[in-house]
Amino acid sequence: MTVPRPRPGILEITPYVGGKATVAAEGPVAKLSSNENALGPSPAAIEAYRAAATGLHRYPDGGCTRLRRTIGRRYNIDPERIVCGAGSDELITLLVRAYVGPGDEVLMSEHGFLMYRLAALAAGAHVVAAPERELRADVDALLARITSRTRILFLANPNNPTGSYLSLAELARLRAGLPEEVLLVIDSAYAEFVGAEDYGSGLEMAERHDNVVVTRTFSKIHGLAALRLGWMFADPAVVDVINRIRGPFNVSQPAQEAGVAALLDVEHEQRSRRHNDRWLSWLKTEMEALGLVVHPSVANFLLVDFPRRPGRDAVAADAFLEAAGVIPRRMEAYGLPDSLRFTVGTEEENRRLVATLARFLERGAA
Repeated sequence: MTVPRPRPGILEITPYVGGKATVAAEGPVAKLSSNENALGPSPAAIEAYRAAATGLHRYPDGGCTRLRRTIGRRYNIDPERIVCGAGSDELITLLVRAYVGPGDEVLMSEHGFLMYRLAALAAGAHVVAAPERELRADVDALLARITSRTRILFLANPNNPTGSYLSLAELARLRAGLPEEVLLVIDSAYAEFVGAEDYGSGLEMAERHDNVVVTRTFSKIHGLAALRLGWMFADPAVVDVINRIRGPFNVSQPAQEAGVAALLDVEHEQRSRRHNDRWLSWLKTEMEALGLVVHPSVANFLLVDFPRRPGRDAVAADAFLEAAGVIPRRMEAYGLPDSLRFTVGTEEENRRLVATLARFLERGAA
């Protein structure tokens, strides 16, 4: 039987699998697998979403006008240089679709976000992964792998799943070393969680340089993951290109209304950041006290290494945790089979996680 053949690269894709949400455990489940906001969305965003229900028979504002203006005021950037999408994932895919073709190269760091690879393969492009240094993007390694076929360099900053970041000075050095025809896409999905003084989301860089794009999301600190809402800021020429190929109504009206309300509720955002600051540090200290290797993170999750010993490794830890109703994220897809990633949860979830890990390690030591 003859069947239609997909484009080259499509069958090389292993479909993306999100963090597990349910397990066969009794009682409440602590879902720590998807880097979601432990406090949930702003009450104002929930109310705005509900209020939008009366207009579900109307098409949404295809230009996300009010949302873009609200983003522009919040970050002091030109709303005409903003494109909104169904999550930053859609915008990543659109950027690849617009600027990458068969035989081209997409460059990323070794343990970068999986969506970059999937979008590149779907376009028939070759993915080049630069080695990292201690689970941190290496500017020199990235620049050394630029070729005449490189079209886009994707950099998650902070990076998922490692939690590491490049300083603003390092970002500037990276951009300065790129050919002008290479697009630098800085994925700042976790920017709102970062308190480091040398960090920058890249917005000012994108304002000054026509080959820099910054993507952002409402899925993390704003707690609107279910609505699929993101945005990008770029040079007007890049914005024009993306607007030509995106769907005319790619963001639902309820998502737009909730996004506006979330941006205006600064107190909820600050409360979410304070919660994360407290419990990220607490989790790292408690896990290290158990003898685990916990990598530094400036986001809302921790990457934790487990020993390569039967019964004590990451696979065994994952099974033990899930049986107890605590769901981490396995890391084999990122080339980190000895690690698990844990989202910062509520106080109860965080304490439960540490207590469960302690039982697991005690059992393995017996």
